[in-house]
Amino acid sequence: MSSQQFFISKIQAVNSLDKIVEVRKEVDSYHAWLQESFTNQPIAKLVLGRAFYIDNLIRRLWKILGLEGTKELTLAAVGGYGRGHLNLHSDIDLLILSKDALTPDAEQKVSALITALWDLGLDIGQSVRTLKETIDLGKEDITIATNLLEARLLIGDEKLFKSLTEKVNSKNFWPSIKFYQAKTQEQADRRAKFHDTSYNLEPNIKENPGCLRDIQNIGWIAKKHYKVFDGSQLVKANFMTDEELRELQDCREFLWHMRFALHMVAGRSENRLLFEHQPAIANLLGYGEDKQAVETMMKKFFVIVRRVGELNQVLLQYFADEYVTKFRPWKRRKVNQDFELANGLLKAKHEQVFDTPVQLLSLFKTIADLPNMTALHSSTLRQLRNARRKFESMELCQIESCRELFLELIQHQKFFGLSWQLMHKHGVMAIYSHDWAHIVGLMQFDLFHSYTVDEHTNRLIRNIFRYTQSEFKDEFPRCTTICHNFAKLELLYIAAIYHDICKGKGGDHSELGAKAVREFCKLHGISETDTDLVAWLVDHHLYMSVITQRKDINDPQVIYDFCDRVQDETHLNLLYALTLADIRATNASLLNDWKASLLKQLYISTLNALRSGHEKPVAREIQIQERRESALQRLEKNGLDTVKAKEIWHSLPTDYFLRYSSKQIAWHTKALMHSTAEHLVVATHNEMHLGGTAIFIYTKDRPYLFAAICSSIGRKNFNIHDANIMNTDDGYALDTFIILEEDGNQVNKKRFKDIHDAIEEAARCVGEPSVPSRIPRQIKQFRVPTQINWVEHKSNKYSLMELEALDTPGLLVKIGRVFFENNITIHAAKVATIGERAEDFFTLTNNNGAPLTPVEKESITQQLREALQIKPSNKS
Repeated sequence: MSSQQFFISKIQAVNSLDKIVEVRKEVDSYHAWLQESFTNQPIAKLVLGRAFYIDNLIRRLWKILGLEGTKELTLAAVGGYGRGHLNLHSDIDLLILSKDALTPDAEQKVSALITALWDLGLDIGQSVRTLKETIDLGKEDITIATNLLEARLLIGDEKLFKSLTEKVNSKNFWPSIKFYQAKTQEQADRRAKFHDTSYNLEPNIKENPGCLRDIQNIGWIAKKHYKVFDGSQLVKANFMTDEELRELQDCREFLWHMRFALHMVAGRSENRLLFEHQPAIANLLGYGEDKQAVETMMKKFFVIVRRVGELNQVLLQYFADEYVTKFRPWKRRKVNQDFELANGLLKAKHEQVFDTPVQLLSLFKTIADLPNMTALHSSTLRQLRNARRKFESMELCQIESCRELFLELIQHQKFFGLSWQLMHKHGVMAIYSHDWAHIVGLMQFDLFHSYTVDEHTNRLIRNIFRYTQSEFKDEFPRCTTICHNFAKLELLYIAAIYHDICKGKGGDHSELGAKAVREFCKLHGISETDTDLVAWLVDHHLYMSVITQRKDINDPQVIYDFCDRVQDETHLNLLYALTLADIRATNASLLNDWKASLLKQLYISTLNALRSGHEKPVAREIQIQERRESALQRLEKNGLDTVKAKEIWHSLPTDYFLRYSSKQIAWHTKALMHSTAEHLVVATHNEMHLGGTAIFIYTKDRPYLFAAICSSIGRKNFNIHDANIMNTDDGYALDTFIILEEDGNQVNKKRFKDIHDAIEEAARCVGEPSVPSRIPRQIKQFRVPTQINWVEHKSNKYSLMELEALDTPGLLVKIGRVFFENNITIHAAKVATIGERAEDFFTLTNNNGAPLTPVEKESITQQLREALQIKPSNKS
């Protein structure tokens, strides 16, 4: 007797519901056996076996409750359970079908059945309906119709179940064409939720493009039309080939393995492959559990989902070609000797279109030349898949004729539209360059990126292409102008292709990428001057973001130093266009108005400096005088007392007039003049900084004030992005903060009261503010070592400290506490959150108003590392 037969015999020995506790133990023992068997049993045996076990369990309970003899009542498995597939914690969907409404006795027994199943710890989804109700609801709802398509009789009235299947398979109940259209639209809507990509870093194994739903959708559509329920029958019907069936089965088994392991790790029905689960799943699947093991597992996963996605496209389009087009005649147009355009689909005219590598690449030249093409025909995609496998051991860029054609492609105005997308999607770029093959499916273990390295790069390239398209000319007009005015736009595209290509190779990926792209350019015969430009862009692709995140771009010295680095307008223009495209390709919400405004300000300030001859910054005294005079003019124009303004300015330090623009100075002064509060002035503004909400605070300085403000603002669910901290000569704190909502947008004016309440709470706070002890689930899994770097200010007036750490709740409070306890004064803070990583920049002086000594720096560094160390949880 096998283990499974043993467990079933235990169930069959049960005679009454009085023994439900014992039955629960047997069910739990069976599920424990499933998990123990995971590493030594075929996954199909476990998934199909659980359905078989549940069949026997439910039939036994049905009999115990006396439902077996009830006329015109039947019990059917539907959905995934109807297919006979049950993963470890999958829902068990049941249809309790009656011809007419249930009698009170039958209703009571059915209720007892459902209760018993829940008492056994099973996740039950049940529907109790009459035959008419079932058919009527199925006609209205494609999801119900799909579940009914896979209905399987468990026990009960066979005649009633036969009536159900006859009605479900009738022409009046979702004709196959209508069913096809509904399911393909449902699939498109589902894929849109995942940004139409399979390459999400935390994919949903069930719903993600290329995952189990895509496999099931093939089966549903084919089964509805052919009325068969076995893959081999679909092969006989010429719907798919033997090879495609085996490939789908192999892919499904891999995804079943991963989903079963996910259920084991999560301890529940979970389909999201979250970062926190990935190491344990990799270990269960035999890869190990370190970062490299997860990368290996996920690379295999992304190969699988690409194969599923391609097969889904081929088979569903094949169905459309054979049946849907009966109602829509083909419109054919010859393209060349190899291809024709059929209803917008590029169709191969013979079987030899991809006999050589050059022919394979020529496909993408053909696509780029066709303005009305929408997709590849299924027959073309089938041949492309075979050719890719045929040439995958090669590196096509080592073939001179392929290199020549690739250069022609990247210089084509339309190549980086549909043609590039298909070249990336179907793995041809990976066989053209082994550099690209390295990043295919490469994970990025952070909360900053949403996609794998290759998908992120693909999206960056598409963003650059959008700059060149007339329908998007108003989206980023400055970048559109840059691209239209640059004669060799292929150089920017090459930089985009290589900007992250050395991630995962150890070391600085920007430096390594610059070396790699030099080899690429040399191989492709690109001139030395052009190669230098491309390599510079790859090496500096993060530089503009770093400057805006960590430096005061209102400081003329910062602009002067940046000019030194970018050299000329060409480098600046291309770096700006690349940076914006890169940020937008990282995740959907990263490029908010605030970040865009900082990049724009840095770009314009640098451009003006370059055009004016890159002159040295204006002397401090002249800058101060100019800003004071300009601020007074603004105040006078608004009818304010300039004499009173000058009196207010007497207590302000000289640096105040260097740190703020005349517009900001006038705003602060107006707030101070109009305030009726004696010890606290708070003002908020949404037009002072494009994309950000500015807060101006003037209050009596006290211990832990900075920490208290940060804590209070955080509790109101605002994020701090910039802070200028300053003390007046008479002991007042004069602070400004730039904050955003959690979604990256400016604060709505309705929420200004929340800001004021937070600041008032901080001003009233006595002593050290509390720090949240709970660390969010998404953060716990990451290990970001605290790194502190010291950079001296050019004027030797301040110490500049760069801090990188895990972005835990209360981070700024902890930092502020260390500074206070060591009598360190914060003059400015630039705060950036990059996923799970905090990258903060502080301008500091010691108790004497001087830069920190080496001993002080060493002490502060050690204290901060200790303060920011994650304490282990007491929970097991």
